[in-house]
Amino acid sequence: MINHEEMSERKLKILHAIIQNYLETGEPVGSRTISKYTDLNLSSATIRNEMADLEEMGYIIQPHTSAGRVPSDKGYRLYVDTMLDDKTSEVMNLKDELEQKAGKIDVLLKQVAKLLANNTNYATLVSGPRYESKKVKFIQLTQVDADSILAVIVLDNNVVKNEMVRVEGDIDQEMMVKLNFILNTTLNGLDVTEMNLAIIRKIKEQVGSHTEVIDSVLEVIGKALTEDDDLEIYTSGATNILKYPELSDKASATELLNAFEEKNIIGDWLDTAESESGENGQGKSKPGDTHDIQVYIGNETKVDTMKDCSVVTATYKIHEGVYGKIGIVGPKRMDYDKVVSTLQSLMSELDDIFKKKQK
Repeated sequence: MINHEEMSERKLKILHAIIQNYLETGEPVGSRTISKYTDLNLSSATIRNEMADLEEMGYIIQPHTSAGRVPSDKGYRLYVDTMLDDKTSEVMNLKDELEQKAGKIDVLLKQVAKLLANNTNYATLVSGPRYESKKVKFIQLTQVDADSILAVIVLDNNVVKNEMVRVEGDIDQEMMVKLNFILNTTLNGLDVTEMNLAIIRKIKEQVGSHTEVIDSVLEVIGKALTEDDDLEIYTSGATNILKYPELSDKASATELLNAFEEKNIIGDWLDTAESESGENGQGKSKPGDTHDIQVYIGNETKVDTMKDCSVVTATYKIHEGVYGKIGIVGPKRMDYDKVVSTLQSLMSELDDIFKKKQK
């Protein structure tokens, strides 16, 4: 008699292939199908022997007189447990890696803000990295009780979103495995614009009577992909503005200092500047510039607290689709040549740093 401890990696791969194939087709699975389905490069005879062991161990069964096999409850349980262990480990590793990188970038961006403030004698601001679009990396549905499912959604920027989904009626283990498999194989690598009616129809055709559950889960996934993450803003040298008489008026200085303290005004302005850069002659960039250096003078900022200031911004890019803004705030008579050349030099240095991080 073969016991659980004797489950080899090869048997585990064959069991996973049987379950995945059965979930896709609903038909009993034979050795010839597995020989084509896996990358084990084993003969049908060898696979038949392994399947016989799996049947003896109770992980698969033979329905009626069919030559193929289907997973047993024990097989489903092992499949789900190993899948959850693998994915939990993967998510935790990604989270640790992200936190390490984010910590380093966090320190780096704070240093950038301080360096610019010291070199220019103006106030500086740096936004944390943002993502142009977010895609689905992994989805895990877990039944919490008869009325609730926990949906864990991992995005390609390694952000993890957890949402509770209300359901009516208990969902059996086999269907829960199937829902996870269908969602991951269909939605992996897609952003919200790619989740069209055809994709949704394809999913619903495979889930039978559980279309309401899919509707609720897709709503949660859509929310995770579209909601904005809080934008981190790093500032330095805010008191430098008091050195300039035109900005040292008590009321004006207080407003500016509050803007740097609160940061939400600056965050809103960065969003606006990003969407309007280059329009109507505002925020014009330096010819030939590859870092989108923009200059906003006075009212061009469209922020009352900055109407007596000029702001020069540049865009840094960590890698494709991940970017942030760096800004220098000073009087309208700021030394533009020095500010722009300082930004250009800094951006080149940042490019080199981020390229090294990717190697």
